[in-house]
Amino acid sequence: MIEAAPIASELVANIFRTLAPDDVQLFPVSIEGEAEPFFVVNATKVVDCIDEARCREVHHYDEDNPSTDYPGEYNWIYGLRIDPAKTRGAQVFRLKKFKVAFIVSEDVKNALEAVGNLGVSFEHVTGPSGGQNDQHA
Repeated sequence: MIEAAPIASELVANIFRTLAPDDVQLFPVSIEGEAEPFFVVNATKVVDCIDEARCREVHHYDEDNPSTDYPGEYNWIYGLRIDPAKTRGAQVFRLKKFKVAFIVSEDVKNALEAVGNLGVSFEHVTGPSGGQNDQHA
């Protein structure tokens, strides 16, 4: 499973630095042909909070296949749902058994959307409620 870390502009990095200082590491990188600084955003928290019963469809790696590198992890999840009570207040995190998902809080999502066209999309992962502590992937 590839755990791609987002590359962000300085404006976006500042959102993570301000709203999730304990949940991310920001590493400066240079991009050829770009004058402005960019940052790799590394989520430092990994949380075990997938609510499998509320997910639309889950696919595990074949646990009987000894060649897999991901025993007990998810190959893919459709309609991902998490249990926000298990997030321990994290604003940004990866999921323990599905590290491809990059989860952000409602506050982080709103701040990122205010920046404008970032080339990302958000999917609601905490159910139909519209509360302030909702998380998005």
